[in-house]
Amino acid sequence: MPTTIRGTTYYRTAEACQMAGISKNTFFRWLRSGEFEDVATADRHGWRLFSDADLERLFEKAQRISTREYAAVS
Repeated sequence: MPTTIRGTTYYRTAEACQMAGISKNTFFRWLRSGEFEDVATADRHGWRLFSDADLERLFEKAQRISTREYAAVS
């Protein structure tokens, strides 16, 4: 359930990942590898809080398609 703090709505990691269509494991892998810059906001327990801008970045990352060239099999 989203949290509203001082008029701004935030989402926890599980909610943000579900909305973006990725697993939490994928999100944490992206953080460890530096593929995704961590969010700037956390609650008093240290849990990440995703703003609308953070969600947009996560959606963009989740929708990105990488192409690879494979050698033709002969």
